[in-house]
Amino acid sequence: MPLDPDALFAPLDLRDRTTILVAISGGSDSTALLHLFKTFAARRAVAFRIVAATVDHGLRAASAGEAQTVAQFCAGLGIEHVTLRWQGEKPATGVQAAARLARYRLLDEAARQAGTDIVLLGHTADDQSETVTMRQARGPSTTGRRGDAGMAPAMLLGDRTWFVRPLLGLSRATLRDHLQKAGIGWIDDPTNRDRTFERVRTRETSPHATPDPAGRLADSVRAAALIAALATRPSPGLIRVDPDLFGHDGGLTALRLLLAVTGGTEHLPDAARSKALIAALGERKTRATLSRTVVDKRHGAVWLHRENRGLPAPDRPALGAIWDGRFRVVAPLGDGLKIAMTGANARDLAGAVPPGASQALVLAALTAEPACRRGEVFVGPATPSPLSPVLAPWRLFLPAFDLAPAAALRRLLGLSDLPPSPWRDHICRRP
Repeated sequence: MPLDPDALFAPLDLRDRTTILVAISGGSDSTALLHLFKTFAARRAVAFRIVAATVDHGLRAASAGEAQTVAQFCAGLGIEHVTLRWQGEKPATGVQAAARLARYRLLDEAARQAGTDIVLLGHTADDQSETVTMRQARGPSTTGRRGDAGMAPAMLLGDRTWFVRPLLGLSRATLRDHLQKAGIGWIDDPTNRDRTFERVRTRETSPHATPDPAGRLADSVRAAALIAALATRPSPGLIRVDPDLFGHDGGLTALRLLLAVTGGTEHLPDAARSKALIAALGERKTRATLSRTVVDKRHGAVWLHRENRGLPAPDRPALGAIWDGRFRVVAPLGDGLKIAMTGANARDLAGAVPPGASQALVLAALTAEPACRRGEVFVGPATPSPLSPVLAPWRLFLPAFDLAPAAALRRLLGLSDLPPSPWRDHICRRP
């Protein structure tokens, strides 16, 4: 049965988008993606500006010629094409992970230049199966979330650009059959046969792992509801949690997310240690530290704030840099200014003590907040400018599975809403 481009792309919410960036390496998957989307746009008579982007990592001698071949293919389709080159020194180890990150950053920048916030990717059901198989082979993650969910149908990069995977429900064989019937060839990357790489070794074992995104999504939605209902931020750097949160399904995930965001850690705290903390919080009074976060139960509430150890030394971080895992530099620093912890100047900033808290809690939280200093002179708080809060677990990539808790945590910190998912259901599409 021929592939139906409408079934693949109609579920995307493209009403307010006039330009779409499509990532194409020249391989069968991305070539089929571009051809199918071009067909979809033509059938709908939609005046999309389609920009195809090829990333040349510069890791093989043939890569520049392959990018030129792709450019010629796109010209034949009447599609604008750009080649993005990964410049600079390449790492001696972990080159695939570094290349992946470079690829996304280059595509993000290309999307910005093209005037769009959406990039289509050609990942298939085969890629999904390989991903789940590799995660299962590594064993259960103690600091992550459900790996059996696989790749999300969409993910947000830097709170701005959506990377969308419309082909996750299709096999590579199906896409190649489509190309062969259309008389279209593709490039076979020899890297895809190099057993040095884990994915290649996994692919050759004919994996049949099936992703299960439903559990991850349900857990995220429950955690988001608990955060929205039972967590507040009564003063800078201080989170109040109603103990009732820990008695519900999703409470463990909600706590782990709150701890990671408060402490500025990229990975969630260990699940076992988080469970032990919840058990300890059943006592009348508890004080503990996990994921750089002080957890203090008193007066019928649980209070969270960044511990006052291991904070960055005074510095002038560059625009876009992350400070302490908790804040991003969003404006240039003034002449002579540095960012440092508030420290003893917390007493100058402390406001009214929120009900159930104490002056000591308010000051402890403020001490670890960022401030602007000129030499030894305290200038003032570093928020809302030049720093803005960032959600540490998703400081780079936010999978659509986690849109709900990310939205709840952003509201908790007083941040603007995220752009909605490009799928019409605005959560995630399950192929």
